[in-house]
Amino acid sequence: MKPVWDLARLQYEPMQASDLDDVVALEQTVYPHPWSRANFDDSLASGYQAWVLRDAAGELLGYFLLMAIVDEAHLLNVAVSAERQGQGLGRFLLNQAVACARGLGMESVLLEVRPSNTRALEIYQRYGFQQIGRRKAYYPAANQQREDAIVMRFGI
Repeated sequence: MKPVWDLARLQYEPMQASDLDDVVALEQTVYPHPWSRANFDDSLASGYQAWVLRDAAGELLGYFLLMAIVDEAHLLNVAVSAERQGQGLGRFLLNQAVACARGLGMESVLLEVRPSNTRALEIYQRYGFQQIGRRKAYYPAANQQREDAIVMRFGI
């Protein structure tokens, strides 16, 4: 049975440098080609919107990073702890990312996703993101190969 999250008890806060040990650890458990700590450090130093979601006990449940460019926000990274996937937290983080973009005056949110990441693709499609393109050989993949990226857009 999926837990019913008491959203009032969740801690949703801007990501800080002190969060990065937990963020990098979660990242490494959910992605086959995770971001490095330097990627997260650079994002924070660049002033990107970066948010963490923790439970009442302080356990990291997920996070997202969003970069605003002119009138478009780019969802750079979003993740939910493997143990907590399928419980509505990904949708919660997408809602927060879109609200953040809206608050910054953006007109849309863009993202890239691997075709092999069928779970994320399904979540994005259900949310209302539309495929608008494909970037050939965008992501590193196993055995020195590359994987395309599906480019998706959500109008705010």
